[in-house]
Amino acid sequence: MTIQEILKLAVEKNASDIFIGAGRQLSLKINGVITRLGDRAITMTEAEELVHGLYKLAKRPIKQSTRDDDFPITLAEMARFRVSAFKQRGSYAAVIRVVMFDIPDYHDLNIPEEVMKIANERHGLVLVTGPAGSGKTTTMACIIDAVNKKRNCHIITLEDPIEHLHRDNKSLISQREISTDTDSYLTALRSCLRQAPDIVLLAEMRDHETIKTAMTAAETGHLIISTLHTVGAVNTIDRIIDVFPPTQQQQARVQLAMLLRTVVSQQLLQKKRGGGLTPAFEIMHVNTEIRNLIRKSKTQQIDNVINTTSGMVGMDASIIRLVENGEITLETALAAASNPEIVKLALC
Repeated sequence: MTIQEILKLAVEKNASDIFIGAGRQLSLKINGVITRLGDRAITMTEAEELVHGLYKLAKRPIKQSTRDDDFPITLAEMARFRVSAFKQRGSYAAVIRVVMFDIPDYHDLNIPEEVMKIANERHGLVLVTGPAGSGKTTTMACIIDAVNKKRNCHIITLEDPIEHLHRDNKSLISQREISTDTDSYLTALRSCLRQAPDIVLLAEMRDHETIKTAMTAAETGHLIISTLHTVGAVNTIDRIIDVFPPTQQQQARVQLAMLLRTVVSQQLLQKKRGGGLTPAFEIMHVNTEIRNLIRKSKTQQIDNVINTTSGMVGMDASIIRLVENGEITLETALAAASNPEIVKLALC
């Protein structure tokens, strides 16, 4: 199969990822399950040809120095693809994420209305968190799409690489790709503050300087939407504070307490019937009580507030609801829960 045929097949089968590597079969991830294409493993030469084909489609020279490269491919009337090319055991390999052109309807993805309320925020810091592959990018794309449909503002997205393409509607949307349009997240974030943004989508807060700059941007009246690879609001808050030196952590707590608006944490869980994945969401909207707990370094008490406040939901409560609705198995629930013992008691 040519690389174009593989990409087309992945789109037709609604695959989320494509795996290319010498010594194993070509594989697709469909509804969270890896499916192998045929019985024959591809050779080193075939893997190299397929990866070279990806570079040709991207009209991009092969990156030889670091052996790791991320870049997008757009095929008209088909889809966009996010390529991560690398070497394994001395041979070329790649993992390709399939990204459809259209922004999906958040109803079809079971994204709660409480999450979509983020589109009404005007300033501060909003975080969408979860492990890799949990759908954070798609959730943020849906939020930006909701803003685009109803508000007149300037939105700047900083991504590596760009996944979902947004078309101007009521808003103007400037999408910048790291390494192609700018040197780094930090450089782009500092520059975009001079580009009259109302909303900045920062695809990832990777280090202390980027987190610090994002918080400063939120402090100056912008809405900053970003991600962290954490599960749960408490872990997210602690992660941000921990990147600061000990002498600056109390100041960071005060600043974060003032700026933070919402933390959404999500996981994708295997459905009980029919295959596919369904999301579990933890939603924390920052209120006066949570601000005081962040400021006083009592984040361990935040879960109690989430679980007892209208409009919020804890991760384990969300997982329990999925089991009660017959969407996931108890085994899946216990594997994903923050407190498996509590979930088991609630369901057994």
